[in-house]
Amino acid sequence: MGKLITYGEIAGKIESPKSSRAVGNAVGNNPVAFLIPCHRVIQSSGIIGGYMWGKTRKSVMIGWEAARIDS
Repeated sequence: MGKLITYGEIAGKIESPKSSRAVGNAVGNNPVAFLIPCHRVIQSSGIIGGYMWGKTRKSVMIGWEAARIDS
């Protein structure tokens, strides 16, 4: 279980603050999306954004994790 992070925050952590789009592309190409938790990456606006298996599944996974952390 983890917390949400934005594409921009990841770009900052890799010391390339203008690389949000590249981070998004890398996240989008992740073939093992649940094992490497790209579903936790959201837009800086708070919008869920795209996901290989759809926004609904991404929202459900985030909600399921949040419920597990809260309980």
